[in-house]
Amino acid sequence: MARSRDRDFLFCNFCGTMLTLSSVKFAKCPLCNFKRSTKDIAGKEIKYRVTAQDIRRELGMSTFEEGELKLATIARKCEKCGNNEFEYTRKQMRSADEGQTTFLTCTKCRDTITEN
Repeated sequence: MARSRDRDFLFCNFCGTMLTLSSVKFAKCPLCNFKRSTKDIAGKEIKYRVTAQDIRRELGMSTFEEGELKLATIARKCEKCGNNEFEYTRKQMRSADEGQTTFLTCTKCRDTITEN
């Protein structure tokens, strides 16, 4: 009989199938009927870490490409340089029952405007 490694305590030594707890005395392989004493399993635990990258990879989701982040834009004339485009972001600066603050930045001269 092959000796089980510490991390493989829940799997059959012969076929690799996950063992089921058939009774309080032993765990049994549902495929080949291999049995392991519950004393060999008692007190052991499995630990592992799952990252967001692991989840994306498993779901087949692509990650963000390296590059520049593009902000939302709005057509508005800049009083300083006459440019007709601003990038903007919004942020909740006050309590939830009040509106968001909008931060506008000219795409040409980088002048900023704040609107409440």
